[in-house]
Amino acid sequence: MQDILFECPPWPPLTLERGKVRDAYLLPEGERLIVTTDRLSAFDAHIGAIPCKGQVLNQLSVWWFDQLGPQIPHHFLSTPDPNAMRVRACTPLAVEFVMRGYLTGVTPTSIWTAYERGERSFCGHTLPDGLKCFDALPTALLTPSTKAPRGGSDQSVSGAELIASGVIDAATFERASELAHATFALGQRIAESRGLILVDTKYEFGIDAAGELRLIDEVHTPDSSRFWRKADYAASQAEGRAPESFDKEYVRRCLKALGYQGQGSAPPLSAAVVAELSGRYVDIYETLTGLPFVPSARSQERIAALLERITATLEA
Repeated sequence: MQDILFECPPWPPLTLERGKVRDAYLLPEGERLIVTTDRLSAFDAHIGAIPCKGQVLNQLSVWWFDQLGPQIPHHFLSTPDPNAMRVRACTPLAVEFVMRGYLTGVTPTSIWTAYERGERSFCGHTLPDGLKCFDALPTALLTPSTKAPRGGSDQSVSGAELIASGVIDAATFERASELAHATFALGQRIAESRGLILVDTKYEFGIDAAGELRLIDEVHTPDSSRFWRKADYAASQAEGRAPESFDKEYVRRCLKALGYQGQGSAPPLSAAVVAELSGRYVDIYETLTGLPFVPSARSQERIAALLERITATLEA
């Protein structure tokens, strides 16, 4: 079992930017090194760490960037370690681009939560009456979200509201919307060919030094996306139960069953939940890529050695 990559200390003279799951190190020549850790975030809170999670997220994103090809500009350059990738430095947009194909979700900002309350307008889209939880939406919807400061909660808003508030200009929003729809459509086609349903996902975009808009961060991973087993979906709908899920939704539902939805300190996850979630991450990687997952041990030692090599090169 891979050791838990939980904290990776700053390594001068590299500048560190620490996120919920990823640590970014600024490199010369307009590049960054992004290290994906095993840290788990849910309901905008730190929950713990899941073995193998960081390696799965990193390697699956690398695989997806390769599938996207030249038609979707992105920041990926190379992968110097199973938990890390070298990317073009981009200035992130202050908006998350959430694509939804189904009526589901358990978070306070989810489309199902709003629909269950009786709301029929969501992020500028009108929803029909009579839908049930887990039903397919009439068409894939872009439902943008704000990026809350650390400790805050993201808010679902319409594109028109974002543009009117000055968070993003109309031309940039339109281009990012086009890329989000195209990436989601491709992701759904590939997932379906592997016997999976790409239910929804979150994209982040950034602008590089040349002014080009690029897909950044991660792509179609169990952290950013929801996946269901296609063969189980019809049966689950008939039985009135949640479809079999291979993503972070599993732990969200476990936490919700414990009465936690982001308020206060998160309850500790049991060893059984941690093991189950780790296995689901590995399962989705192998199902999508068709490749066996090979855990890489001593992740903290590897990353420290990688950063040391980079530092030595900069100081030479």
